[in-house]
Amino acid sequence: MKIIFFGATKFSEDILNDLLKKGFQISCIFTIPKNFNISYSKDKVKNFNFSDLRLLAKRRKIRSYEVNSIRGKRISDYYEVIKDIKPDVMIVAGWYYMIPKKIRALAKYGAWGMHASLLPKYAGGAPLVWAMINGEKKTGVSLFRLSDGIDDGDIIFQKAFPIKFEDTIKEVYARATMAAKEILVKALKNIKNLRFKPQDRSKLEIYPQRRPEDGEINLNQSFLEIYNFIRAQSFPYPGAFIKGKDGKKVIIDKVKVFK
Repeated sequence: MKIIFFGATKFSEDILNDLLKKGFQISCIFTIPKNFNISYSKDKVKNFNFSDLRLLAKRRKIRSYEVNSIRGKRISDYYEVIKDIKPDVMIVAGWYYMIPKKIRALAKYGAWGMHASLLPKYAGGAPLVWAMINGEKKTGVSLFRLSDGIDDGDIIFQKAFPIKFEDTIKEVYARATMAAKEILVKALKNIKNLRFKPQDRSKLEIYPQRRPEDGEINLNQSFLEIYNFIRAQSFPYPGAFIKGKDGKKVIIDKVKVFK
């Protein structure tokens, strides 16, 4: 089985390493730089959970390519490269750009996305962060077949897990990574016999990406809302903050609730 992998985060790296450890053949890796261009921002945005997959590719002797749409190389620019590989499947995890239909069509079993929510809930950007901010007690991961929309393709597998009251984003992120590894390997081992379940697109919840400036704490909220807001954006993310009269930020990374 020939796999092309798309990713640019620690989530991507952990999943990719697991596939390699289990003997899957990665034919090519596409990644994105730490600071990159994207349609919703006139300035470059920073990937705070970045992992340089080019280093992994070099160590493993896997060819790799960097994508930076808007002002750099786009996925579509690598059409011939991907066509020559004749991939069985494309795995997309920790990625920030749409994969065009003509590129997805080059893979025998299509392109699969790994999203850290139980779709159709929390589609779009920063799903784990939004789930914690909203006080969810459960979330999960979804493996789905990419389509032309945002996280709205047919579901392959899903796995749920709890969000505990004392969790920070770090613990929830680790739980999501473990679940993602499990369902991806399960799908690849059963690739010829998979059943795809269409999503109810009328129930799709699309959340926006988050920026560092979105982390300002509203002190008029309840203690529980503030608690969830802080723990959802703690390390390795930029952190929730308050501002002094001089405009400087005080970042609050840990918080505890007292009676």
